[in-house]
Amino acid sequence: MNTITFPAPVQNALNLAGRVLLALLFLPAGISKLAGFSGTVGYIASAGLPLPAVGAVLALTVEILGSVALVTGFGTRIAAVVLALFTLAASFFFHPFWAVPADQAFVVQLLFFKNIAIAGGLLVLAAQGAGAWSLDARRQRS
Repeated sequence: MNTITFPAPVQNALNLAGRVLLALLFLPAGISKLAGFSGTVGYIASAGLPLPAVGAVLALTVEILGSVALVTGFGTRIAAVVLALFTLAASFFFHPFWAVPADQAFVVQLLFFKNIAIAGGLLVLAAQGAGAWSLDARRQRS
């Protein structure tokens, strides 16, 4: 069995890059929800979800704070689990490819499975932790 192992600096750089790339999905989305709050509330209401204003506040809070946690590596495991659960929930409510007309199904299904894959990456991050280049590691060393 061949196992590839990266030297620690490469592994740390890859871990940081992965955290930043994941955060790049959520941070702009959270900021846009904040900037266009009424539109976000309307979109959530159009999906038939209760308390759309509360949902919008929860969504933008999870996306912004979760992104900051990923980038800084602070509370990474918890943030990754919360973001994974948020992403899975959003997938079912906002990308229901099984309930759209056939001409829209391909794109909606693509978005759904993209989100499922992102949730998978977040769960791997939750399992592995933030790595050495993180505030979590710094706190652990102290």
